[in-house]
Amino acid sequence: MSINPDKAQDVWKDAGEHVQFTVLKLNRDNQKAAQEAIQEFADRSQAIIRSLRIRDSHLTAVSGLKVAFGFSNHAWDYLFPNQPKPHELETYQTLSGPEYSMPATDGDLFFHIRASNEAVVYEAQTQFMRFLKSITTVVDETKGFRYFEGRAIIGFIDGTEAPGVEDSAAYALIGDEDQQFINGSYAFGQKWQHHMDFWNHLKTEDQEKAVGREKFTDIELEDEDKFSNAHNVASKFEKDGEEQKIIRMNVPFSNPAAGQTGTYFIGYARHWSITKGMLQNMLDQSDFLLKFSEILSGQLFFIPSRETLSQIADGHFNQ
Repeated sequence: MSINPDKAQDVWKDAGEHVQFTVLKLNRDNQKAAQEAIQEFADRSQAIIRSLRIRDSHLTAVSGLKVAFGFSNHAWDYLFPNQPKPHELETYQTLSGPEYSMPATDGDLFFHIRASNEAVVYEAQTQFMRFLKSITTVVDETKGFRYFEGRAIIGFIDGTEAPGVEDSAAYALIGDEDQQFINGSYAFGQKWQHHMDFWNHLKTEDQEKAVGREKFTDIELEDEDKFSNAHNVASKFEKDGEEQKIIRMNVPFSNPAAGQTGTYFIGYARHWSITKGMLQNMLDQSDFLLKFSEILSGQLFFIPSRETLSQIADGHFNQ
């Protein structure tokens, strides 16, 4: 058995024009009802996605509706107590460094929805909630958008170091090491709020040193021209002397009149340990981006393959 991207949910680098991140918490007042609701949702959600792809004539293979849905460790234990779990699924705990920390927050169910049409994103989340609202409470709902040229909200090209789509599967999808959950993925969602006045008052040259790349061309700076805690230095994670990669996206969000602007970071990985290592490195080296940012949330979720969702829909995981 080998990795097959056709059997996975949408865990590729495609931020979309319009984006929705939703985190729900299970009410935990009726376990059987929750299990039945998740079983029905696992079945209905795939039909909803297919229907919306047909309904919007503007959708294409590149910019069409993409959805990833997943479970936290606590959710898995509650919904599927008699079933094995993915090998690296754990409850994310707050990580700390000498100056900063990355807090852990509540969350049981996770959605990452994106499309070229905001109406499609709206309709998808609305229809999904028909099957989940009776058993959940909304923890967070964040609407993101595509910034100019697909740049992060701080003005730099996003995800230059992430693998290209053609190479993504081996980095994003669980493989033979955990065959029961092959083609699943570990998703880490984290919400950052930036102090944009601080950032915008920096000279472009200092911004480049802080990120480690030229702002206009996106060419990487020489190491001696970067700050020692530049983002592309601090976020690098090596194992056995080899740099490790994940599929990562930085999606801008904002309430501009209120001055609330930030980044929703989503990282999909074959191995949660790699994402966790990157986060800890950022803290240990006091990544410059943390200097003007407040981290509002963080949790790990397992994104099942579509085959696993079908097994949930068939009641296999309720046994």
